[in-house]
Amino acid sequence: MGTTEDSTPESVPAPTGTRPATTSRPHLTSGEDVIDPHTFAGTIPQTRGVAPRVRVGRERWFNLLWLLPIGFVLLVAAVAVSQGLRDLTSVQEFIARNPGTPVDHPEQTIGMPAWLRWQHFFNLFLMIFIIRSGIQILTDHPRLYWTRHCTPGKDWFRIQKPVPADPLWTAKQDSVSLPQQVGLPGLRHSIGLARWWHFGIDTLWLLNGIVFYIFLFSTGQWRKVVPTSWDVFPNALSVLIQYLSLNWPTESGWVAYNSLQQLAYFLTIFAAAPAALITGLGMSPALSTRFRWISRPFSIQLARSLHFLVLVWFLLFIVVHVTLVFTTGALRNLNHIYAGRDDNSWLGFILFAVSMIVAAVGWVAATPLTLRHPRLIQRVGYALIGPAQRLFEHLDSAPGEYSERDISPYFWHNGQYPDSPEYRALFDSGFADYRLRIHGLVERPTELSLEQLRAMPRHEQITQHFCIQGWSGVAAWGGVSMATIMELVRPRPEARWAVFYSLGDGPEQGRYYDAHAIEQMSYRLTMLAFDMNGEPLSYGHGAPLRLRNETQLGFKQVKWIQGIEFVADFDDIGGGYGGYNEDHEFFGYRQPI
Repeated sequence: MGTTEDSTPESVPAPTGTRPATTSRPHLTSGEDVIDPHTFAGTIPQTRGVAPRVRVGRERWFNLLWLLPIGFVLLVAAVAVSQGLRDLTSVQEFIARNPGTPVDHPEQTIGMPAWLRWQHFFNLFLMIFIIRSGIQILTDHPRLYWTRHCTPGKDWFRIQKPVPADPLWTAKQDSVSLPQQVGLPGLRHSIGLARWWHFGIDTLWLLNGIVFYIFLFSTGQWRKVVPTSWDVFPNALSVLIQYLSLNWPTESGWVAYNSLQQLAYFLTIFAAAPAALITGLGMSPALSTRFRWISRPFSIQLARSLHFLVLVWFLLFIVVHVTLVFTTGALRNLNHIYAGRDDNSWLGFILFAVSMIVAAVGWVAATPLTLRHPRLIQRVGYALIGPAQRLFEHLDSAPGEYSERDISPYFWHNGQYPDSPEYRALFDSGFADYRLRIHGLVERPTELSLEQLRAMPRHEQITQHFCIQGWSGVAAWGGVSMATIMELVRPRPEARWAVFYSLGDGPEQGRYYDAHAIEQMSYRLTMLAFDMNGEPLSYGHGAPLRLRNETQLGFKQVKWIQGIEFVADFDDIGGGYGGYNEDHEFFGYRQPI
């Protein structure tokens, strides 16, 4: 749903023109270029979560740490059963018929070429930072849902306590901490930097994957990982029995992987890796809002949950893969993938040890590098992912994706609540004295009261909110289209950005603000909202006025709006990075994904 009543000259209030609009710039702060963990994010305390839990039934939760002893017992039982099965004549005959490693074209698959060995190392190295930063991102909203809505108590997975009854409990308060050498960078609510690591390294990982696909299919190596016969399934079962019985199958990885390995590699390369990309894009506000035929059944929360399960698959694959490498002939296996030779020399192990030193140095250095040079991480991350962000933000979405039946029963609060005497006086008077100040590079600077805003052509839309932390919610918004505002004030040709100033401060002091590309101000789903779900905006959701720009993430939807300034650039506003969170917590001013 998204509609705007027809406007006429009489329905648009004239600018007041009684006095020049004041500016909020003196109330801005620039932020720091080095992170002090004790003061970062407004001195938000480091708070540990709880052990991972999954919902069982309606109210019970299962602590996943119990899987460790349960899994050990099941593994011991599986070994005992498999050893018993190996004594059965029928099973022995089955294994003889299906030894586990059919080799159809050895001349096309023999050996481990140099490109494959280098790609293996690059993949290993990049996955370190992808996994660490991904876990860090999860801790900013440490709950997963199967539904589109993020109603407390409806999550299926959590690493945080139940949501308290406090009606003004915020998503930021709900975040949890990780040790610095587990998460990246390891500080609570450091999602801005974690996303630069995650998306930036993802870009390199995808490029590495594209090169891998090209070489894989331009050589015969694809036959090692792509099943070409249904015989792969009985052979895989045979291999599983052999592994579990601790009587290893004959390994011939230099020529061909066994069928169980082939299935695992196939699923990882051709299912899990593409699923990681698809589910990641499924969390983009620009793409989800634009491509309704995808986002309708494939909501952001479904995408988050599936993205997490892909991570679980990768972690499981890594653990099993490394275990088997070292238990089925470590020297020969390491020679295969590191030295490109099929023998039991120590060369492969030496090269492996060197690669582990490189990986360990990268692992240990990532967090202190981030804390000391966060602007570098911000710039490099934007250089890597920026082209895709700029591409996606030009998608003007059509209204009508959601209806009233889609409205979320719970819409999280977030942000630093305004508590200044100025705001309190406005709130206590029902915003009778409120004035929206619009100035800068416009032909008609103006101040509009809330009454005047309500008298303008009404715009309504039902849209989904995408918070950078991961939660989402659908709401019905009522207010004024930004296209109507621009028609009123007439921005000059040199105006390229609209800067929205809040009546509230950020958590590290200084007025909250954010810059939006002027192109997006004409989008059909960009508006100033004063109503939410048929009622005036509440204190917690941004009264009296908030921005809705559905191409962007939630932190850019400025609440408690005081004024709008049209500018040619934002280099001299605040810290010059495009917004409060961009200045202080190293977010990006373009965040359509």
